Amino acid sequence: MSDTLRHGLFHQSLCRSTILEHHSKTNSQGIFIKALFPASPAKPGTVLLSKALIPTKYRENGLKVEKTNIIKGRRMVSVVPRAVLTTGPASELSRKFILDGNSELQIGISAPTQGPGFQIDIKVTNSSDSLILHWGGIPYGKKSWVLPSCRPNGTKLYKNRALRSPFSKSGSDSLLKIEINDPQIEAIEFLIVDEAQNKWFKDNGHNFHVQLVRSVKQSSVVSVPEDLVQIQAYLRWERKGKQLYTPEQEKEEYEAARAELLGEIVRGASVEEIRARLAKSDDKYETKESNVPESKSKIPDDLIQIQAFIRWEKAGKPNYSPDEQLKEFEEARQELLGELDKGTSLDEIRKKIVKGDIQTKVSKQLKKKSYFTAERIKRKEMDFMQLLNKFVTKSVKEKVSVPLERPTAVELFLNTKEEQDGGSILNKSVFKIGDKELRVTVTKRSGRTKIYLATDLKGPLTLHWALSKKAGEWVAPPRSSLPQGSVSLDKACETQFAKSYSGEPPCQVQSLDIEIDDENFSGMPFVLLSSGSWIKNNGSDFYIDFVGSKKDAGDGKGTAKALLDKIAAMESEAQKSFMHRFNIASDLLAWAKDAGELGLAGIFVWMRFMATRQLIWNKNYNVKPREISKAQDRLTDLLQNIYISYPQYREILRMILSTVGRGGEGDVGQRIRDEILLIQRNNDCKGGMMEEWHQKLHNNTSPDDVVICQALIDYITSDFDVKAYWKTLNSNGITKERLLSYDRGIHSEPNFRRDQKDGLLRDLEHYMRTLKAVHSGADLESAITKCLGYRDEGQDFMVGVQINPVPGLPSGFPELLRFVMDHVEDKNVEPLLEGLLEAREQLRPLLLKSRDRLKDLLFLDIALDSMVRTATERGYEELNNAGPEKIMYVITLVLENLTLSSDNNEDLVYCLKGWNQALRMSKSRDGHWALFAKSVLDRTRLALSSKAELYHQVLQPSAEYLGSLLGVDQRAVEIFTEEIIRAGSAATLSQLLNRLDPVLRKTANLGSWQIISPVETAGYVVVVDELLAVQNKSYGQPTILIAKSVKGEEEIPDGTVAVLTPDMPDVLSHVSVRARNSKVCFATCFDPSILSDLQAKEGKLLRLKPTSADVVYSEVKDGELLMASSTSMKEDGSSPSVTLVRKQFCGRYAISSEEFTSAMVGAKSRNIAYLKGKVPSWLGIPTSVALPFGVFEKVLSDSSNQAVAETLQFLKKRLAEGEFSALGEIRRAVLQLAVPPQLVQELKSKMQSSGMPWPGDEGEQRWDQAWMAIKKVWASKWNERAYFSTRKVKLDHDYLCMAVLVQEIINADYAFVIHTTNPSSGDSSEIYAEVVKGLGETLVGAYPGRALSFLCKKNDLNSPKLLGYPSKPIGLFIRRSIIFRSDSNGEDLEGYAGAGLYDSVPMDEEEKVVLDYSSDRLITDGKFRHSILSSIARAGSTIENLYGSSQDIEGVVRDGKIYVVQTRPQM
Repeated sequence: MSDTLRHGLFHQSLCRSTILEHHSKTNSQGIFIKALFPASPAKPGTVLLSKALIPTKYRENGLKVEKTNIIKGRRMVSVVPRAVLTTGPASELSRKFILDGNSELQIGISAPTQGPGFQIDIKVTNSSDSLILHWGGIPYGKKSWVLPSCRPNGTKLYKNRALRSPFSKSGSDSLLKIEINDPQIEAIEFLIVDEAQNKWFKDNGHNFHVQLVRSVKQSSVVSVPEDLVQIQAYLRWERKGKQLYTPEQEKEEYEAARAELLGEIVRGASVEEIRARLAKSDDKYETKESNVPESKSKIPDDLIQIQAFIRWEKAGKPNYSPDEQLKEFEEARQELLGELDKGTSLDEIRKKIVKGDIQTKVSKQLKKKSYFTAERIKRKEMDFMQLLNKFVTKSVKEKVSVPLERPTAVELFLNTKEEQDGGSILNKSVFKIGDKELRVTVTKRSGRTKIYLATDLKGPLTLHWALSKKAGEWVAPPRSSLPQGSVSLDKACETQFAKSYSGEPPCQVQSLDIEIDDENFSGMPFVLLSSGSWIKNNGSDFYIDFVGSKKDAGDGKGTAKALLDKIAAMESEAQKSFMHRFNIASDLLAWAKDAGELGLAGIFVWMRFMATRQLIWNKNYNVKPREISKAQDRLTDLLQNIYISYPQYREILRMILSTVGRGGEGDVGQRIRDEILLIQRNNDCKGGMMEEWHQKLHNNTSPDDVVICQALIDYITSDFDVKAYWKTLNSNGITKERLLSYDRGIHSEPNFRRDQKDGLLRDLEHYMRTLKAVHSGADLESAITKCLGYRDEGQDFMVGVQINPVPGLPSGFPELLRFVMDHVEDKNVEPLLEGLLEAREQLRPLLLKSRDRLKDLLFLDIALDSMVRTATERGYEELNNAGPEKIMYVITLVLENLTLSSDNNEDLVYCLKGWNQALRMSKSRDGHWALFAKSVLDRTRLALSSKAELYHQVLQPSAEYLGSLLGVDQRAVEIFTEEIIRAGSAATLSQLLNRLDPVLRKTANLGSWQIISPVETAGYVVVVDELLAVQNKSYGQPTILIAKSVKGEEEIPDGTVAVLTPDMPDVLSHVSVRARNSKVCFATCFDPSILSDLQAKEGKLLRLKPTSADVVYSEVKDGELLMASSTSMKEDGSSPSVTLVRKQFCGRYAISSEEFTSAMVGAKSRNIAYLKGKVPSWLGIPTSVALPFGVFEKVLSDSSNQAVAETLQFLKKRLAEGEFSALGEIRRAVLQLAVPPQLVQELKSKMQSSGMPWPGDEGEQRWDQAWMAIKKVWASKWNERAYFSTRKVKLDHDYLCMAVLVQEIINADYAFVIHTTNPSSGDSSEIYAEVVKGLGETLVGAYPGRALSFLCKKNDLNSPKLLGYPSKPIGLFIRRSIIFRSDSNGEDLEGYAGAGLYDSVPMDEEEKVVLDYSSDRLITDGKFRHSILSSIARAGSTIENLYGSSQDIEGVVRDGKIYVVQTRPQM
């Protein structure tokens, strides 16, 4: 028999720690065949072998069956019958069960009318009409169900796991007949389902189990010879490729062989016929001899185990299936046999592969019975709310870092020059010359370039200058460009500066103006000559660029400008060495801390420019490594102290630390110098590249040395392939030119001898730890070693180092860190990610308070954070074929990592809770899991977008300003914030979301589009960043806008025929309503590839054909567009003509709802008054009063407001002349209105008589708040959106009058908007609604995210269909208060969507609350959600019936009660 089968025996001991039982029942010469293919355990009705019948011998080469006379003689075997025998076809075996009340289950088993097998008759008495049998078959030796091929009529497949067969009705009983003709099935199991009642019937909580019996007719022989079963099992094994079987598989194979033979007998074959067939294979069965060399037996099991473990680790510790595990053992055996064949002895093999603690690792795996399975830690139960941080810094715009410094005389002088010039500024540069400055501005106007130079240097000053067309070139300027008094030289000229005075008090400034009329020149190189001395720019020529590549430093708005100016002034000193730079940073840190977030952002930007090699690291200065590490220690100690005292800045402080090395303790810095000398001496490599590197290290070590050391290690391990050396260097940004640029340049390539290999590898790997200890703050191994402690003995002149463990680490934490390091290179990254996150969670409490060696823990946490991103990206390949649950789980881990690293992380915490809820829903097979997960995904994207915007707001202005001052490469400046984001967990998380999104959309049947306004159209594609930026634009041809951002409150520009966006405005937002009213196609695209394709078609003419869930687009010709436009004009006519009637003051300042008429208030007020008393009691209507039309004009005409009236008159004149900036000034002027006493008296009277609270009862300040709110409503008549909207329809803005509807605010649990005709499809039989948590402003205003949305058929209001879960991160809540709603005569006009253009203002400011949907009953409680949504739908239907037309309704839910706050005709 094959050697592979013999391995099956061997591997049972290898894969499991237990020893096989058969070892005790056999001598050393053989084993029983029962161990290979054991029969099923004995039980009533089964064949039972008392012992194995065919003795076998186990040899080194496999399994040999001893000779028995299978052909000549017949060896009969006594057996216990497999089943109870019956005598006829009638059902002889019956069982009865009581199901429910008087309903009984009866089961009978008999032979079928034709052929072999069984017939099961199932009857349920006194049953309903909707019974289903949920069933499957049980094969011999197994517990899981199989699905028989012979099935009753009407049977359906259920999830590929069971069959569902319907009962037929006979009187009051239900009947079902099943036939089983598969000989391998020994039983059936089933449940009974009453579908009408959704009720399941079981047998005392378990499946009903029916064992099958055979009749005498079917079993003409009472036994199957066991020797035939054994031969059949062997033949099956050969047919399947001689697989390696586990004990369970061996049992299954043996029973399957028996079942096959029984099947043949059932089908009429005799035992003799079966024996004859099997005889043909007798020789093969008897004489299987192995050709495997005798040496195979010489390989000890423990070596095979270790070799297999080594192979598994090299492969990245994947999770192998049992079959793959056995193959791995065989591969390991073959590798070792190959070594033996080469003449290697077992002792030499053992010495080669048994290293370190590998035997311990292998024994651990065997002990855990988890061989070839990556071990996992058990994470502690965690409440995500414990991760919550609410450290919010002040708004960047509000934060004033330091008092602005007065402009210098030189700066004022050049500012004046710029104003006089009036041209576009190409370049502004500032050069520090000691404590003086030289400023240069380059402008361009009418094709002529002007250069203005000014400085506060004293004494005679000459400009030695030229022009250039390319870098490094000096070309003599043309004579036409020479200022008066210039002297021409060879390739240059000299011009004297002129003296003048600037500033107050006047200060001397020396200046010079140059004008160039040749556009071929790109720049101006120059130096200065003062009192016989040449002045250069840090040793190089000054250079001014004409092409505008260097961005104007600007005014430093949004930065700690004074600090950045100081940094720029100190940069020439900082360039000397890392010691100088770190010490300067330490000196400036107190200033930065006092400047707040922007000050620390400035330090980070500076350090980041350094870390990315945008600044000079070392310039003609020799510094000892210990001095660098000491300076690092000083800086990191100061950062650590700020971290404790100012928790609101912890995120930016972590970012600074990540750019700065840790620094050294115990003379680690000095060891950089000393250890390289020992490496050279111990390995006899004192010349060439190693000596050059030693000189570089001795002069000034830097983070480049970590890369160089790794490149040398890679060179050696690649068998001295110098390409590996350069690959490592180049992939880390170190070129040959950079090596040469060091003060002590590295000119040579490494060239080592083979006998140096082992010693150099050992010493360089050890040296890497020293280098990383100083330079690599985010290196995980170095950070762990630092925290757990280590000791390095000194050698000769090199001092020793002892780093003690950080005290107070949590119990088990060192073991957790070792687990992380053991799995840091695993291909299966989940266990590693779990370990990294668990380590960060356990670290977190230690990072929140002052303690000894806090910065070591901070560097460890930074390294763990970084490794999460690295590991996740390494695991992308494994996720390619992963299901959604696995991707969601990895998302939770990466999101948890981002949450741990963020200061103000409340939104991230609630996203994390949402993902865990989505996972629970998925595992429980909740039908809405994908829909809910999609909402969490959308919210997570919003959170990442907000984080990116915050980074850009805080960091980018400093990067641009400081980058300009320091001359940093413009591309590096432009992508500064983008690179920061891409380097963190947020970018990794974003990629995971992109992978999951299409899966969720497909599962939830969402498609790639949401159609908001389905209008077929054609137009030219224009791509814009924000719809807001172009809302007032007028396009001269039909335009399809692809807008990256649409918030919800924008106007749609004239000439726009479609707006397509990846953004997610609500279907009922203002912009959505206006799109439908204006017949503009409006849709959200969820598929980035489709969106990219549309953007790539910018400028092309496209036709759009929206369907219910898709937008089909195609390119068309101009002629087709002209035809379409002509048809459209005929259908739609020209722009709508809208007229207003000027309203007059009615003589009253306030009126009650009973007095509302069209002459006094708008439709909003009248509609709410109309509903009062007409709606059922379960539908609430808030009490209302109003300030009618004309009150604003009356107040404005009051003598107390004469000055305001005059101001408004002047501003409106400016506005009429097209000066639109006057709009904001008008609004501010309206807020200056004084209140007439009579208005106060009348409003108080009406509110109190209507039962509303009077704000003045709570004090004068409360009335002042109310009065300001009223004025803000009036002022909103002049907001930009409303003003330009009225201009588009040629509506006379002066005729627009504003009433104010006054209502008490209902402190809502939820707010909703209803459209009683589906706005997307126009289906009047459907109600569409959106619901948000809190006040409705987040629904109708420009708040990101989607509301909960649902549809409901009007003929079935109790069955709302959920369309989408909410993704809005913010809810608005307010104390008991009053709201003042705009109610103009310009709203709800026929043909004009004026609603929502004007403001409704609450007396009190709303509180913004970050929403936790995981605790919201509307999300988590299906019954509650059904009740609320049904009630909202009923409210919509009720109001529509009252008006007799489609309605646009706003309302709120409070304690389950529905309130309607306004309604209008649906446009």
